[in-house]
Amino acid sequence: MAEKPQGQGAGGSEPASEGKRTFVFLQGPPSVFCRRVADELELLGHRTLRINLCPGDWLAWHDGRAVSYRGTLAGFMDWFRDFARRTGVTDVVYYADRVPYHVAAAEVAAELGLSASAYEFGYLRPDWITLERDGMSAHSRFPLDPERIRTLARDLPPIDRRPLYTHPFWLEAYHEVVYNLSNVFCSWFSFPRYTRDRFYHPLAEYLRFIPRLVQSSWRNSVAEHLIDDVIGSGIPYYVFPLQIQSDYQLRYNSPFSHIGEAAEEVIRSFAKSAPVSARLVFKIHPLDNGIEPWPKLLKQIARRYGVRKRVYVIDGGNLNRLLEHAKGALMINSTTGIHALRVGCPTKVLGIALYDIAGLTSQVPLDQFWADRTPPDADLLDHLERLLAATIQVKGNFYVEKGRRAGAYAMARRLAEGTVNGLGTNEPVPPRLAQARAAGIATTFDEQVNDGTQTERWFHAWRG
Repeated sequence: MAEKPQGQGAGGSEPASEGKRTFVFLQGPPSVFCRRVADELELLGHRTLRINLCPGDWLAWHDGRAVSYRGTLAGFMDWFRDFARRTGVTDVVYYADRVPYHVAAAEVAAELGLSASAYEFGYLRPDWITLERDGMSAHSRFPLDPERIRTLARDLPPIDRRPLYTHPFWLEAYHEVVYNLSNVFCSWFSFPRYTRDRFYHPLAEYLRFIPRLVQSSWRNSVAEHLIDDVIGSGIPYYVFPLQIQSDYQLRYNSPFSHIGEAAEEVIRSFAKSAPVSARLVFKIHPLDNGIEPWPKLLKQIARRYGVRKRVYVIDGGNLNRLLEHAKGALMINSTTGIHALRVGCPTKVLGIALYDIAGLTSQVPLDQFWADRTPPDADLLDHLERLLAATIQVKGNFYVEKGRRAGAYAMARRLAEGTVNGLGTNEPVPPRLAQARAAGIATTFDEQVNDGTQTERWFHAWRG
C-alpha cells in the first residue's frame, strides 16, 4: 500500500482529515453532471477537487475547488503525480477512461495506491450510467466466466426498464457543440497547450453533419424501404452496424484504427466463407458525421473481393428490425451488440467488449461464424443484465436535471462507500486487458500518445 500523500491542497487548503477522502475529478461529460456528483460527496463529508484542462471544462466547473492545468499532454503525468501528493488525493474520477489525460491519471493512481473510477454512458440505455473501477472494456473487471455471472446474479431483482429521463437530441448536441467549439476558439489564449484527442477537427464534423441532419427524414424514408426489401426478399443476410469513427471503443479497444480495416476483414471472410446466397448489410451509424464516404468505400472493398452485388449499405432506418430477421450480426465492440443479443441474433465481436462472453457471442473464428447458428443464451443474457444493473450501472442522465440529480446521488454513494464494482475482483491484470495486449492494442499512456490517434483530421478516408 502506498504511503498516504501529504501536503497542501488546491488553493492552499489542507488535505482531508482522518476518515474523510479527497476526490479529484478530471474531465466529465459536457454538462454540470460531475460537479453535481462532487456536491453530493461534499454533503457526505468528503473533500472534492477539480482539474480543468480546457475552456469547456472551465465553463462547466470553475468554483474554488477547481485548478487549471495549462501544460503539455506529455508533462501531465508528472504534474498530476505531484498534485495528488500535495493535495492528499485518495480517489480519482474521470469520464471516458481512454482520454489520454485520464490514462495518465489512472497510471499515477495505480502507482500511488489511489482508487480510480471511470464513468460513461450506460450499457443498459436509456437512463443508465456505467461506473467502473479503473476503466471499461479492455480494463473492465466485470466477470468473463458465464457460471460466475449466473451465480452472482441468481438472486438479483429484475431490472426497472422504464424510461424516466428522456431528453431531446438537440439538448445533448447543444452541450457537445458548446464544449467543443469553446475548446477550438478559446484554447489559444486560455489553455494553449491543451491536446484535443479527437479523430476529426470539431469544425469539420459539424460542417459535414449539418446536411446529414437536414436530410435525415429523407434518408430514413429511403432506408426503411431498403430494409423492407431486404427482409421481404427472404434472402439470408448478416448485419454489420458501423460505429462512429471517432468512438473511443473503436480506437482503443479494438485492433483497428479505422472502420475500413474491420470492414475489409469482414468482407474478405464473407466472400470466402459465407453461403453464396447470403447478403452482407452495413448499417451506417445514425450520428455519423458524413466525413467518411462509407457507401463508396464499402463498395470499393466489396468489388475488390468480387461480392459487390452481395453487399448492401443502408443509411438510416430501424436497426432493430434488421437485427430481428438477420442470420447474424458483426460488431467491432458497439453496445448495439447487447440489442442484437436481446433479439436472439447470433453475434460476432471483432474487438474487446464487455458482453463478448461464451454462451452469448460467437467464439469461433470469423471464417466459421457464417455457418454458426447458435443463438445467444437468453437466460445468461438476463443474468448478465441484472448483474450489470446491480454492480456497474447507476440510474441517471447527464443532460436533464431530474436525471442528473438521481445519477449524481447514486454515483456519489457508490464512490463514498467504495463499492464501485461490488464484485470483489482484484486480478492484477483483468482478463480482457490480457486479450487487448495480446492483440497489440494500445493500453498504456505512452503507447496511446505514440500511436498517432490524437491527430485531428479535416478529412480522412481509409484507403486499404
